[in-house]
Amino acid sequence: MNRRHSAVLGLAAVAALTLSACSNDPMAAGGGGSSAEGTIAVGSAAFPENELLAEMYSQALEGAGLTVTRNFNIGARDIYLAAIQDGSIDLLPEYNGALYSSLIEGGAPEGVTTADAVNAELQKVLPEGLETLPMSEAEDKDTLVVTPETAEKYGLTSIADLEPVAGEFAIGSGAGWDETYVGLVGLKDKYNLDFKEFRGLDTGGPLTLAALLDGTIQVANLFSTDANIEREGLVILDDPEHLFLAENITPLIRSEKATDEAKEAINAVSEALTTENLTSALSKVTIDKQETASVADEFLTEHDIDH
Repeated sequence: MNRRHSAVLGLAAVAALTLSACSNDPMAAGGGGSSAEGTIAVGSAAFPENELLAEMYSQALEGAGLTVTRNFNIGARDIYLAAIQDGSIDLLPEYNGALYSSLIEGGAPEGVTTADAVNAELQKVLPEGLETLPMSEAEDKDTLVVTPETAEKYGLTSIADLEPVAGEFAIGSGAGWDETYVGLVGLKDKYNLDFKEFRGLDTGGPLTLAALLDGTIQVANLFSTDANIEREGLVILDDPEHLFLAENITPLIRSEKATDEAKEAINAVSEALTTENLTSALSKVTIDKQETASVADEFLTEHDIDH
């Protein structure tokens, strides 16, 4: 569905092949196996937001007096989940809905979309030896956005408001989004929306944004922490039917490394995070081109978190 969703099939085999084949892979030097005793190996997926969150965790853990190694930019979910299961990494920032979907054949079932429902079901399918810590209020989830001009002209505040005008609108997202339930299929089922046209562009990326801004499409599927939403004054439409899965930032940790000291440090970060302040911090990395470590340092300082 999006950049965070990938099937978990043959995790260990995929990871072994990938890690051995890629000499520049950040996990290659470790070669698998448990991290050193007394050390927490923090990993991240291969996109800026996840690396920023991992750096926040790392600095907070160091502030608690713990030794940290950083194994960031590992790759897709199948690779980093294999790494945390074999002990190559001990901790990483996850997204509760995407993690749950990846552990269920066929993805999350219909009706399991709210944070409470996702978290309850996630606990039933977590691999042995792994646990999640309390989720953050912050989430990076699928949204539908429109320009402020479109919102004002048609009185749009909710996805439900699109029903009388969808036939006049083109909608854009990544290729294949028109065939997924958490996409056009679900929009038809839950909101009775029939759009004039679907444009397969990119997944929450610059092509979709550009098409919205130049009027090629009138509705875009973007992610909630995309700094361009605030920058361009775009309007996120509410999702009263909860079509889009909850995607709260959720620490995933090996149980053997979940000491009181580690949990306290990580929980402090989670408690400080909101969608708004994560979006702001991420924009400093992706738009202002500031160093990830300095942005993490600034965030922790602002929220009085030892680091």
